[in-house]
Amino acid sequence: MFAAPLKLKNLVRAVSLRIYSQMSGGLLSVKSGLLYVVATPIGNLGDISLRAKQILTEVDFIAAEDSRRTRPLLKHLGISKDIISLHEHNERQRVQGLLTRIEAGESMALVSDAGTPLISDPGYHLVKQARSMGITVSPVPGASALVAALSVSGLPTDHFRFQGFLPSKRSARRTQLAELVDETVTLVFYESSHRIVESVEDMCEILGGDREAILARELTKVYETVLGQSLEAILAALQADANQSRGEFVLVVRGAAKEVAADLSEADKLLALLLPEMSVKSASRLVSTYMGLSKNEVYQRALKLQQDADS
Repeated sequence: MFAAPLKLKNLVRAVSLRIYSQMSGGLLSVKSGLLYVVATPIGNLGDISLRAKQILTEVDFIAAEDSRRTRPLLKHLGISKDIISLHEHNERQRVQGLLTRIEAGESMALVSDAGTPLISDPGYHLVKQARSMGITVSPVPGASALVAALSVSGLPTDHFRFQGFLPSKRSARRTQLAELVDETVTLVFYESSHRIVESVEDMCEILGGDREAILARELTKVYETVLGQSLEAILAALQADANQSRGEFVLVVRGAAKEVAADLSEADKLLALLLPEMSVKSASRLVSTYMGLSKNEVYQRALKLQQDADS
């Protein structure tokens, strides 16, 4: 007895898609020989766009970062499609085969595990080579954890720097953070549950615990959380509740004040003069004391200057 309402529901959906396609100038119609870069939900499956659903339905095949993540999405959308695995370990080897199929007239959709492909995800080599071969690459925009976090951060968004994932090794991570100390635009990082506490600890030491920041966790999912105020406040929250260290994270950090950046620039000049005459430790201690700057911050800068001079 539910057949009629179900048929009516499907009819309404089909008509809605047809009307939307007409209103958008036929953009929903998939063309042959094209590569579509398709954004998918970062958590809430309701965030899939009508156009993304139509493209995924109509393309000849899909290249996915992890088919185990993509198949449940396609099943939710009622789509059955040939999926080819394309991740960081096999992308270079599979690119030519995929592009050969597109050149032969097939259409392909590229998706990542979640969000917009190529944003800290595979796909760069595929898109670069496709464009060099004259293949049309068409974006199907949608969800992005980067943009979602910025939109709720309450921090300046007119200029920002997306840093992606910091290095897993602590020394390399701290070196990269030291290079960002005097960056005045908003900084955006991705981080995993395995390193979130250690990364925030390093940020507190190098960028300063009082630096304004927010930590967005599990965006659009059931346990979505946005912790705000400062890096030290975020660290305290992570240490107080182990559950806050679970999931996927976007960390948005306010850039350095311009006067601080100017002071650090002056510190670099002094360090450059002192390092040829004394050790990194002694030079950084003198400069930090003289200028009233963080000892660890100046030490990291002195260390980098010394490494650059030795290389």
